[in-house]
Amino acid sequence: MGIVFTRMFSSLFGNKEARILVLGLDNAGKTTILYRLQMGEVVSTIPTIGFNVETVQYNNIKFQVWDLGGQTSIRPYWRCYFPNTQAIIYVVDSSDTDRIAIAKEEFHSILEEDELKGAIALILANKQDLPGALDAAAVTEALELHKIKNRQWAIFRTCAIKGEGLFEGMDCQMSDLVYVRMEASIGLIVE
Repeated sequence: MGIVFTRMFSSLFGNKEARILVLGLDNAGKTTILYRLQMGEVVSTIPTIGFNVETVQYNNIKFQVWDLGGQTSIRPYWRCYFPNTQAIIYVVDSSDTDRIAIAKEEFHSILEEDELKGAIALILANKQDLPGALDAAAVTEALELHKIKNRQWAIFRTCAIKGEGLFEGMDCQMSDLVYVRMEASIGLIVE
């Protein structure tokens, strides 16, 4: 299956790397996810002030992945990185129930941005290993994902530290990127 996506992706995108933004509130696990995807291991991280950008190769496909800091003071600058983005990975700390409403507000605000209109969304309900973590269904409800219209999206339970759910999410995102690009190239998108 991976070889099929690799060939389709290459034919649709050429040598261009897909641009993916990793967004979410501070302490959600964005940087851990970035380096888990890139290096396959957990690295020691500190709060991201600004951004980290890495090229991640997955199933022979290269993605340019931007991990943006999630502190309140940094979030207004996220929009500077929106142009030319094909996908968003929105990371939610499933154990931080006190801030799930803020995570919802930020996520829906992102989805309303014109520059991200065509971007698919992968939501990672992270930190599933922690006590009291909301499962994917509860995060779906808390984020009101049922309100999302005219956009490909998926949610996965993840534990970045253990690497659980990340690669399933990437498989889904890759197939959605190919599907959306194929629709656009043959004119099936109706807005």
